[in-house]
Amino acid sequence: MKLTHVKTFSKVAFSFVFSSLLAFGQSEDPLVVFGELTEDSDQVSAFKTGTALVDIPQSVSVFTAEQIKEQGLNSVSDLVDYTPGVVNTQGEGHRDAVVFRGNRSTSSFYVDGVRDDVQYYRSLYNVEQAEVLTGANSLFFGRGNAGGVINRSIKKADFDSDFTNYFGSVNSFGGTELQLDHNESEIDANLAGRLNIHVDQLAGHRDFFYGDRIGINPTVTYNFSDDTSLTLSYEYLNNERAIDRGIPTGADGKPVSALDDVVFGDSELNFSTFDAHVIKATLNHYFANGWTGSATTSYGSYDKLYQNFYTSSYDGALDEVTIDGYRDTTERDRFQLSGDLIGEFATGSIEHKVLLGAEFIHTQNDNDRYNTNFDTTGSDKETFTASNFRLKNGVGVNAAGVTTTNNFNTSVADNTEATITAYSFFIQDEIAINDYVDVVLGGRFDSFKIDVDDLKNNESYSQTDEFFAPRVGLVFKPMENLSIYGSYSQTFAPNSGDQFASISSGARNLDPSEFTNLEVGLKWNIKEDLFLTVAAFELEQSAAEDDGSGGTNFVDSEATGIEVALKGNITDQWSVSAGYTYLENETAAGDTRRESPENSFSIWNNYQVNEKLAFGLGVIYQDDSLTGDGSSSELPSYVRVDAGVTYAYNETFTIALHVENLFDTEYYPSSHSTHQVSVGAPLNATLSVSGSF
Repeated sequence: MKLTHVKTFSKVAFSFVFSSLLAFGQSEDPLVVFGELTEDSDQVSAFKTGTALVDIPQSVSVFTAEQIKEQGLNSVSDLVDYTPGVVNTQGEGHRDAVVFRGNRSTSSFYVDGVRDDVQYYRSLYNVEQAEVLTGANSLFFGRGNAGGVINRSIKKADFDSDFTNYFGSVNSFGGTELQLDHNESEIDANLAGRLNIHVDQLAGHRDFFYGDRIGINPTVTYNFSDDTSLTLSYEYLNNERAIDRGIPTGADGKPVSALDDVVFGDSELNFSTFDAHVIKATLNHYFANGWTGSATTSYGSYDKLYQNFYTSSYDGALDEVTIDGYRDTTERDRFQLSGDLIGEFATGSIEHKVLLGAEFIHTQNDNDRYNTNFDTTGSDKETFTASNFRLKNGVGVNAAGVTTTNNFNTSVADNTEATITAYSFFIQDEIAINDYVDVVLGGRFDSFKIDVDDLKNNESYSQTDEFFAPRVGLVFKPMENLSIYGSYSQTFAPNSGDQFASISSGARNLDPSEFTNLEVGLKWNIKEDLFLTVAAFELEQSAAEDDGSGGTNFVDSEATGIEVALKGNITDQWSVSAGYTYLENETAAGDTRRESPENSFSIWNNYQVNEKLAFGLGVIYQDDSLTGDGSSSELPSYVRVDAGVTYAYNETFTIALHVENLFDTEYYPSSHSTHQVSVGAPLNATLSVSGSF
């Protein structure tokens, strides 16, 4: 690690620890706790083994359902805003996309440990807990996930009580949302059921934006005995929304703020639709002698369409933009079968917690893409006046004053049918040498085969990648509530990329991309309900990428940085969730990589005035970052302030007001490329009511 990193690491760790020691109170009965993580916590469901957070040699951020509600979070991007080590990227206006420690991903998403890698915007309506894990770690998740993952634990049937929870909101843009969560604890003596429903109407701040989403998620759990249970789940999702690819950057490399209100798309044709049916069954069994087993089978059917126009270049002197676009469809069926066996035993004075697992995935992925085709140019591009841009149903007036019409059905970019067969085996042993030292040893073998029928070019090809990824961790615990750790882990990414529609001719038969994560850190339960984590990391990438002309670029890069998080109760009434990241991310040639702000910081404070009234205040800061590797165009640094007030009238009714961008700051939070920069929302408010009956 570079000396500058060590100095920054020391300063940040010291300031967080010192301020925490000065500030926290000693009450044993805090009035409010959100996202409480204690030394005995086993809340991180993604790790399967129930290991206490303080003993896990990896950086983890946990959002409970209580914190999600308290902060008014309703999307994956909201979670990312308040998580160290990750930032949002635009996702072309139709999908969740996250940059983990400088590595962009559209597929590092999981539900109860099961892959959720189709491209869409995820709702949090049925989330019991969200876990953001940073650092390359293949052992639990397999291929991909170069810089981290986001795992959502879904609300399941509860045997303890009957309840019906409701939530409703309206925001200042005109958007509305309704949620219902109903639980039946005793359908019969051994059967419980739960139903979560979500409906919303989307609205936004730009020239045009619309959308609606529906989510329905029933679950049931049947206890065959005290040792054996079966949980069944079905989720239906139906989403439609407008696509906004943002605005261009000018000659100065900054977003052109004069165009903040212009959507460089078509009010009728820039949209995405998504339809999904996901069925899952999990069988859990407790064996004798401390062993437990779990088997999960899931099937998902997904249908996705998105079509859009966007800016590919901009000339400020002429006030002209060049418009490009495409329509893309994906039909995906995925079957997954996985099993885990966990056992605890001792060899002499040394204690072991062993995880054995296997996974099989079969995916059929049919994809086609059609480019825009303008009748005035006979190509996929046309030039328009920027400040007076208009397209409707593919018809507009170009920069020369001539009416032009687009056709999405004439220019085929690709048409592929891909079959993916993947299987893996993994093993991990958490070894307690004594009261002070734990060692984690593990490894995972993955085999990933993709068969592609390229219908456009009338060719077929196949590629198989095999990879063994080790995981090694050392945890030193000088005190029960304090750990110092080091870890080494790897993962790989096939050359078919996140969405495996095809493999470019230049990337075929090349080794997969490799990612290696080295990390050292500290985890400290300063007190029972206040948790501090500090991590320093180095993430190396060795990747082969298509150069756009059938050849291959070899991209090696190194991301080094520091993550610091503080979560819990400072006093009886004041709770906080804070995070800071320092990041240097460069290619082997010395170019700074895209979407890698050097410094980013977030903090959410909640102050409970009394049992009924609470106030919240949040601040998000992000340094400037580049829109492309080594680019001269950038996203300027910004500070955004959020706030909230909650009043619990009684146990069955709570009213809340959350304000985003309290000071109406002009900012540009993310991009997809140089001329596709997202415009941050101005001051906006959401009024919500929630409760139970």
